[in-house]
Amino acid sequence: MPIFDLPLEQLKEYPGINPCPTDFDDYWDKALLEMRAIDPRIELIKTEFQASFAECFDLYFTGVKGARIHAKYLRPKITTPKHPAVLQFHGYTCNSGDWNEKLCYVALGFSVFAMDCRGQGGLSEDVGGVKGNTFHGQIIRGLDDKPENLLFRQIFLDTAELASIARSLPDIDENRVCVTGGSQGGALALACASLEPRIKRVAPVYPFLCDYKRVWEMDLAKDAYQEISDYFRLFDPMHKRENEIFTKLGYIDIQNLVKRIQGEVLFTTGLMDSVCPPSTQFAAYNKIQSEKSMIIYPDYGHENIPGLNDKIFTFLMDI
Repeated sequence: MPIFDLPLEQLKEYPGINPCPTDFDDYWDKALLEMRAIDPRIELIKTEFQASFAECFDLYFTGVKGARIHAKYLRPKITTPKHPAVLQFHGYTCNSGDWNEKLCYVALGFSVFAMDCRGQGGLSEDVGGVKGNTFHGQIIRGLDDKPENLLFRQIFLDTAELASIARSLPDIDENRVCVTGGSQGGALALACASLEPRIKRVAPVYPFLCDYKRVWEMDLAKDAYQEISDYFRLFDPMHKRENEIFTKLGYIDIQNLVKRIQGEVLFTTGLMDSVCPPSTQFAAYNKIQSEKSMIIYPDYGHENIPGLNDKIFTFLMDI
């Protein structure tokens, strides 16, 4: 089998190399307190798109730093008093997608929430306000400011707040909420289940935002990770601050969060993934302490994988 990363047996033991800040847990505990103190000011607006068996809404809420966050919200018209829900998260720079592609879950009696990440391709706000560069890319946004201003901190908290909102709705069974997504969406599914550990099922696909130093050392700080290479070239060309920078990125490294997950995890990776290298994904998977399993595709990379959506659908609908 061709490989460009570690052999599979080594991947299964790989611990990750990006440094973790010593105050990591305190950082996220304080972040959650900030999030919970916010009045979300939930707003539902019925949309033009509707279906015979579904009601569709634009949902807006206020996230940390005052940003208004948007999510598509679909719920079944006819259901039992309490029904399950699935939260969906999209890839880097994209958006929450089309309404019709979410109807398969609604047809089975699920509510669906699909969030637009702030500052990306959808309707959520990026309120800005950080010191330092805004050259491009959201991994490095706030890297020259205090750790509380890292943009992905705010995005991770948005996912947890949306999960809290979903669980609080009177028609949703708070004990049957699940999350899924691919690439950035896979990372956000893991972040959401880490910060809201009452999530019952988690289905990440080749998650992004893991083990940044490993990406850089593999010379794969390109494509979605290009901004890391650009940051060093422009702001630290002699790498005098290398350890400081990677340690600060450790606050938003998924591998450091996943130990909080309590739900069951179905994790998918392709061993030929040169965008989010397998070792970075295993760094996160190996730290998950709840019930978990991994689907491995030896010949696939960061791409659509035949039959995978059916496997995820089956896993989540059996919640």
